[in-house]
Amino acid sequence: MKKSISLTKEGKAELEKELESLIAQRPAITERIATARAFGDLSENEEYSSARAEQKAVESRILEIEDILKNAKIIRNVSHNKVVMGATVTVQIKGKKQTYTIVGAVEANPLEGKISDVSPIGKVMFGKSVGDKFTLPNGNEGKITAID
Repeated sequence: MKKSISLTKEGKAELEKELESLIAQRPAITERIATARAFGDLSENEEYSSARAEQKAVESRILEIEDILKNAKIIRNVSHNKVVMGATVTVQIKGKKQTYTIVGAVEANPLEGKISDVSPIGKVMFGKSVGDKFTLPNGNEGKITAID
């Protein structure tokens, strides 16, 4: 069964940009490996080991991004009255207003206000409307004040 990975249009563009950057790094890494090889004994060659480790990390990330993009399903906020994937939601929790965008797990970054639909806060808000209240796993209560 084909897996589907939810991404916003912006998230897909960020991954494509990262992929392009990583692919552009390949020649420089290959050159570093060749230069380090010329130093001789590879068993104690820190430059060689470092370049190979970097190559492995870059190639792994390239494969990961290619897999994500191959299986990506672009999400769009089609509802402005319910919390759904792609929605930007303003909530009030303990008297403080906070804004979150509901995204797929791959794109989630709480420090940037991007939370996954499967995160604890994402789960309790999903499907709710403006004015609805919710309770977080830690017992704090919140209220949806706006959905864009």
